[in-house]
Amino acid sequence: MERVALLRYGEIHLKGLNRPYFERALYNNIVKALEPYEGVTVRKAEGRYYVENIGDDPRVFDSIAKVFGIISFSPALKVEKDVVAIQKAAEVLLREAMEAQAASQKETFTFKVESRRSDKSFYLNSMELSRKVGGYLLRRIPNLKVDVHNPMMTVNVEVREWAYVYCQIIPGAGGMPVGTNGKAVLLLSGGIDSPVAGWMIAKRGVEVTAVHYHSFPYTSERSKEKVIDLCRILSQYCGEIKLHVVPFTKIQQELYQKCPHNMLTILMRRFMMRIAEVVAHKEDAKALVTGESLGQVASQTIESLCATNDAVSMPVFRPLIGMDKIEIMDLARRIGTYETSILPYEDCCTIFVPKHPVTRPKLEKVREAEKLVEGEKLIEEAVANIEVLNIKG
Repeated sequence: MERVALLRYGEIHLKGLNRPYFERALYNNIVKALEPYEGVTVRKAEGRYYVENIGDDPRVFDSIAKVFGIISFSPALKVEKDVVAIQKAAEVLLREAMEAQAASQKETFTFKVESRRSDKSFYLNSMELSRKVGGYLLRRIPNLKVDVHNPMMTVNVEVREWAYVYCQIIPGAGGMPVGTNGKAVLLLSGGIDSPVAGWMIAKRGVEVTAVHYHSFPYTSERSKEKVIDLCRILSQYCGEIKLHVVPFTKIQQELYQKCPHNMLTILMRRFMMRIAEVVAHKEDAKALVTGESLGQVASQTIESLCATNDAVSMPVFRPLIGMDKIEIMDLARRIGTYETSILPYEDCCTIFVPKHPVTRPKLEKVREAEKLVEGEKLIEEAVANIEVLNIKG
C-alpha cells in the first residue's frame, strides 16, 4: 500500500495530433515543480500522471496545485488489483476522512463508493466492485450509512495497471502548461494588478519574463525587494522568472522638466512600453503584458490605452481589461500576491504624478510632447544599465 497522487489534465485532451507535445511539456513542468522534494517521482500512464514516493510532506500537494495544466488531483493509495487490498485501502482512507471531520461529524457518517474499471480484464465490473467495497466498509466501521445522492464522503476506486483508491478530488490550477504558448514580457510594478495579469497569462501557457522600473532614490531598495518577492510567488506557478530591473529615474526627471505635466503619466507609460519592447526582442518574446483595467485610472481610458499602444509595434495583452478592482483583489488573495502587493513601498508610478492628468489625450499632442526629450538616447542608456535577476520560488 503506497501513498501517491493521481493527477488529471483537461484541455490537453482536445489537442489532437499536437497532444504529445503538450503532455511532454506538462510532465516536465510537474517534474520541475517537485524538484525540491527528494525521492519524489513522476510517471505518466493511461491519460493520468502519477506522483509517487511522496512521503508525508504536505507541501508536495501545494506544489502540485500550482502547476498550470492540472485540473484536479487526488491523494490516493496505490495497491494490487485485488479486492481485499482495495477494501483495506478504502477502510484506511475512510477512517482518516472521518477523523478529519470529527468536529462536525454527526452520529451517522454517510458515504458511497464509485468504481471505475479501465482494465476490463479485472474480474469484477464497476458495480460489483463498488458493492464489495461498500459492504466491507459497512461491516468494519460503526455508524456508517450509504447515501448515494448526498454522501458526506465518496470513496473512489480506479482499476488501471494498479488499483487506486481515494476520497478527495482537489482542484488544480487548470489552464495550459507554461511554455506551450510562447513567451511574453510582463510590465511588473509593485502593485496589486500586474502580478495577477502575469498569473493569468501564464495560465494560458505563456512563459513570463518581467520588467520592473526602479526610480532610485525616489523609490527605495525595499520597493525593489517587494517586486522580487512578487516574482518568487509567481514563479511557484510560472517557473523561474527572469526579472529585468530598469533604472527609470533619469527618464522621469527629463519628462518632468521638459514636458507638459498633465501628460506625464501617458509619456512615462509610453517609455515603459518602448523599453519593454526592446527587452522582448532580446528575449525572443512576442507580446507585452500589462495589468491595466479599462477605466480604473486616468492612464487606462480607451484614449490613454490607444496612446500607450502607439508607442510599440508588438501586441499588448491586458488580461484584466474587463475586471473591476474587487475581482482583481480577490484573485490576488487566492494566488498569494495580495499581502506582498499592499506593502507600503512606493513604485515609480506613484512619483512625478500630475495633479490633473489628461484622461482623453490626443495622440498627435502626445507625440509632439514626446519630441521635447531625447527619447532614443534615454532608452538606450536605460537598457544598457538594466539589472537582470533570475528568480525562483
